Amino acid sequence: MTREKPGRMMSGEMAEQPAVLRRILDEGAPAVRRTAERIAARHPRFVLLTARGTSDNAALYAKYLLEVRLGKPCGMVSMSTITAYGARPDLTDVLAVTVSQSGGSPDLVASTRAAREAGAITVAVTNNADSPLAAVAEYHVDMLAGPEQALPATKTYTASLLTLYLFVAGLAGGDGTEARELPGLAERILARGAEVGRLAARYRFAERMVITSRGYGYPTAKEAALKLMETSYIPALSYSGADLLHGPLAMVDNISPVIAIVPEGRGGEALQPVLERLRGRGADLFVVGSEGEVASASAGFALPAAGVPEDLQPVLEILPLQMLAYEVAIARGQDPDAPRALAKVTETR
Repeated sequence: MTREKPGRMMSGEMAEQPAVLRRILDEGAPAVRRTAERIAARHPRFVLLTARGTSDNAALYAKYLLEVRLGKPCGMVSMSTITAYGARPDLTDVLAVTVSQSGGSPDLVASTRAAREAGAITVAVTNNADSPLAAVAEYHVDMLAGPEQALPATKTYTASLLTLYLFVAGLAGGDGTEARELPGLAERILARGAEVGRLAARYRFAERMVITSRGYGYPTAKEAALKLMETSYIPALSYSGADLLHGPLAMVDNISPVIAIVPEGRGGEALQPVLERLRGRGADLFVVGSEGEVASASAGFALPAAGVPEDLQPVLEILPLQMLAYEVAIARGQDPDAPRALAKVTETR
């Protein structure tokens, strides 16, 4: 019997991402906008976001969108306050958004149910319209990614980013047409797999990685770290560039690689002093950003993101880092489709 190629499912699902992004824009956007308009008419006073794992990184991206574009106070829920300690805060007129690929984790379902009972406007953003989470929320937004079989989430992550972007745009009265170029740009990035494969050889024997960014790029840093840890088992530490300077910079040397996501915009500008400090410490610096940023680093991947709004760039930034995680795992003899000790639906309580 012929053994299937390791990483076949993850590779295939990464390749689906341009088609998924098109589907969301062509088929899903009108429904997302209608839901957002209904919620905007209820004038929520602030927003709470609930998620775990990869979806938690997507929710952090939504937090930046909500705070910057809408000026809404926004927080991340500590679910154990409800599920373990039984807290029942007053959530009258609060928008509670729960993000989950499967919609099946008991703590997400329980916290969303409790939020609705406490007076919140509840929205579930999932890849499964028939999930328990979709059933308990007042509103459901489908990210339309299609079935995802590989344990590392790839297409559901970018699908959740774009869906959340369209949702926040709808809350602000917009239609998200500025996202129309994303599928074509994603295709261009994913076509550069051989380039990423050559870069991955540089990090095959890495014992640790540090990943950093600022602003809208910070959720990308967290998601990239998660992908590297779950596929290749490399300890990958993610930090906001500002937090990196508050102590963790001391562990940076010329041996352990540092990956920096440098957005084109204010986040990238805020990251410049951090990059200077990293170069000063002789860091092996890998940059995902513009051609100019890559040219000043030890290695990197130049993104075709010129003219893309900064708050949409995370949809593109994560793509070469997904490929890097995949290629490093393959180079280290791992099967990224089936990381050890993990399950597709993690049932935390």
